[in-house]
Amino acid sequence: MYRPMRLGFNFINGLGDHSLDDLLMFAAQYGATDVVLQSYTGKASHEKYTIVPGAKRWELNDLIALRKKVESFGLHLEALENVPSAFYDNIMFGASNRDEQIENMIYTIRNIARADIPIFGYNWMPSGVWRNSVNSNHRAGTKVTAYDHSQHVEEPLTHGRIYSEDEMWDNLEYWIKIITPVAEEEGIRLGIHPADPPVYSVGGVPRLLNSFDAYKRLIEIIDSPSNAIEFCQGTFSEMEDADGEGIFNMIRYFGERNKILYVHFRNVSNAGEPFKEEFINTGHVDMIRALKTYMEVGFDGVLVNDHVPITTGDTEWGHQGRAYANGYIQGLLDVFDSH
Repeated sequence: MYRPMRLGFNFINGLGDHSLDDLLMFAAQYGATDVVLQSYTGKASHEKYTIVPGAKRWELNDLIALRKKVESFGLHLEALENVPSAFYDNIMFGASNRDEQIENMIYTIRNIARADIPIFGYNWMPSGVWRNSVNSNHRAGTKVTAYDHSQHVEEPLTHGRIYSEDEMWDNLEYWIKIITPVAEEEGIRLGIHPADPPVYSVGGVPRLLNSFDAYKRLIEIIDSPSNAIEFCQGTFSEMEDADGEGIFNMIRYFGERNKILYVHFRNVSNAGEPFKEEFINTGHVDMIRALKTYMEVGFDGVLVNDHVPITTGDTEWGHQGRAYANGYIQGLLDVFDSH
């Protein structure tokens, strides 16, 4: 039975010197019901971006205070997206002291759950998100991010040596088998973001979750509601696709299995690379069909805009672009809700 999807915003504190209060007010004013908050950096120079304090783990009182702040704007905190990579980089690389980080991550995830935050979204990209160094032009001079792998094949090693796909999968499976029972016990769901971009390797580190088959492998490590997916539709739609049905097949496959926790509802120029991130309604994905597919599989979570183009006079965070994408999503939801 279909239940209505919800409208949300996804943001990080302090970007372009906009406070969390400012961004929460913006989300509420533009009709969102939910937010997904990011707190992925631990660098001292980026302290203004940090939503939750902590050098190695997060404390319960801080997480409760954050949830209450969100609720004070009439919004629901659906998910926290990412912790600083220094919280779990040794887990990703299988370093000798990974078990200390695992204990801190268990502590953090228990606290997220006990603060009544239902979802923790994270990634398995120790070398981060990659894009071309210069933004590309789009409609009437709009600036959009892009990726062309030919510009990155000679990147220096990001972590000292070349890692194999097998060892990175071993590290991921070790983690999933430990953390999933903890998440089940606490009643929280965990989802991994796809490799962005979904190429094989950059900087000597394999990009594990870069294909439909890779995600099938992930959810089969442990069959649990807590072992799920942070469904970045833009990145999934970049994955190689011979017949044009890939993104819709993936929505259907993972949606029918209740593995989609929330959706980065964005569009890109094409499957494969090179690609550009475009306006929500100018990319290669039929967004109306995508939303219908979410509806058909019974997805009842949150849709957030993500990675919007930067137009004339916009802010670093992209207030204009996000308002545009939010309005488009809201319009589609209104149409579907009325039929």
